[in-house]
Amino acid sequence: MAFADSPTLHPANWVRDIRAQVPRKALRDLLNQLRYGADAPRSDECIYLDPCDITDSYDRRLTGRALRRNHSGMVLGGDWDTHRSRFAETIKSVSARMHYEDGLPWEETPLFERMLREVAEGKRPDGCNSREDVEHRYQALDRIFEETARRGRLLTQAELPDYFRREHGGILVHIDRNGRPLRASGGMHRLAIAQILKLPEIPAQLGVVHADALRKGLLPPLRQQRRG
Repeated sequence: MAFADSPTLHPANWVRDIRAQVPRKALRDLLNQLRYGADAPRSDECIYLDPCDITDSYDRRLTGRALRRNHSGMVLGGDWDTHRSRFAETIKSVSARMHYEDGLPWEETPLFERMLREVAEGKRPDGCNSREDVEHRYQALDRIFEETARRGRLLTQAELPDYFRREHGGILVHIDRNGRPLRASGGMHRLAIAQILKLPEIPAQLGVVHADALRKGLLPPLRQQRRG
């Protein structure tokens, strides 16, 4: 298999493989397939959703358990999916609407203020080390907004220059017991943009799947792209 077709195998990506826990994910995929069969979830796989259906976020503050990208493809029972908050009330969603719908500069949004405060505290919010980094980040986000509006869709990770593995790095979404999406910690800005633009469908990185959703056969329909 060519490296271009499977970049996780390229030696240049081995460090990235470890950071993304690809070996552990590969083992999870194998065990899932043995346990759940052909419809088993695959780590980092791409699913397709109406962005406006993503109204709630998984709220780890209520459970004390973070469910992140490294948990992608995990099947988990219990009541974790009942702990949620409204995505529209998050600071990133609120600030994106203030900027794109109300026309306020990013500098006048609560998110920009928080980013600067965290930089001053020695933190690295979204990888930013300075005000200049923060400004460049939101300039880049504006370019994504403009390109997405012009194209009418969000690109999959496989369509991007730094493609790594399946939909790894995309909008991270967990699936609750009823097959409904719960926003997770990844791609919040892109989700807000998709909702503001009212895109009919977006690609997303599969996160954790509730065991009941898998038992009810609610995962396979999410793999089907409804728009060409």
